[in-house]
Amino acid sequence: MTLQRADRRPPALDSAELDAVIAEIAEDARRRRAEGGGRPERALELAREHLLGAVRIPAEAGGGGYSMREFFTLAIRLAEADPDVPHILRGHFGTVEEAWRARDTERGQLWLRRVLAGKIFGGAQAELSGQPGVYTYDTTLVADGENFRLNGRKFYSTGSSYADYLRISANNEEGRQVSVVVPADRPGILHAGDWDGIGQRETGSGTTVLDDVLVYPDEVGEFRRIAEPGKPRSPQAHLLLHAIGAGVLRALTAETADLLRRRTRSYSWGNTELAREDPQLLAVIGSLASTTFVVEAAVLTAADALDRAYRHVWEHGRADDALERAASLETSKVKVAVEKIALQAAAEAFDAGGASWTRASVQLDRHWRNLRTLFSHNPTVYKARVVGDVVVNDAPLPGVGFF
Repeated sequence: MTLQRADRRPPALDSAELDAVIAEIAEDARRRRAEGGGRPERALELAREHLLGAVRIPAEAGGGGYSMREFFTLAIRLAEADPDVPHILRGHFGTVEEAWRARDTERGQLWLRRVLAGKIFGGAQAELSGQPGVYTYDTTLVADGENFRLNGRKFYSTGSSYADYLRISANNEEGRQVSVVVPADRPGILHAGDWDGIGQRETGSGTTVLDDVLVYPDEVGEFRRIAEPGKPRSPQAHLLLHAIGAGVLRALTAETADLLRRRTRSYSWGNTELAREDPQLLAVIGSLASTTFVVEAAVLTAADALDRAYRHVWEHGRADDALERAASLETSKVKVAVEKIALQAAAEAFDAGGASWTRASVQLDRHWRNLRTLFSHNPTVYKARVVGDVVVNDAPLPGVGFF
């Protein structure tokens, strides 16, 4: 099936084009940090221009044809350049997977055409209010003649202020959950810009206000958050957080190595005159580099399990429950295993530089803050409990979206 002209495709993973895009994203991030911050607008322009949002669509349909391992490798590289960028695109990538699974439907075709035109999808799902543990929303979709009106407030709406289209969850007049997809600039949609997290500061993860937003009937779709037999679990979004973490560790390793390499002062009780030759300081960097390797390897191993599960859905039109369970379980194990060692490594990196590396101008602390923010998405202790229950009691995985 052909959805896009062959003269415009996403770059290959090992291409000079992609190398140049990532280098420009990294340079833009360095410039914005030096200037005191700012949104990664240029990075999102590059993502649209080079169709980075379409890398998972098969090549024969005009996409990049990336495997899951290749996709997560891209995510790690993007995160090394600027961890906000793949986080902004997190909801978009999930939408692409859904669109390809529904490629034989009018809705799936529409989404795919938009993705292949460089458009970006964002999400506005979570609310600060609502009943704990229950998928119900204060945001409402009510009839207005032949159309509908959407009203409410969403928080944690990551990427929404950068997006071309928004996926928004709501309760309809019957109390059932629905999902709507509307243009992000439709009248009545306001992006408050009030995200004040300690890390991932430019992901646009704050409030989206919905004030009497017009919604057409063909923009209303199915809502599904509970896993069902024969349906994909889609733990991709959760593994992506840890791919971003691997990219953060890559950047931290490179920065600390460069700082140590350029350091002219040494401790009076150190082992060598040059800090870069001190075996104890080198051991700090060596430990950090090794942790980075382990985190990245864990992410890519789980990506292979995801690939097996997703390919089965693509080829057979139905999920294999055993493959889905394996992919979800491996993703959960990654979360449980890597978070403590990653945070510890980000803290111990300062041991190679001492007080001079704690200056605000060095900005080394941003890596720990970014990791802490990423890893706070769904509690690790619950993931560990579920993994243990599976190992000991062969318990089923929970049916909610965290798994």
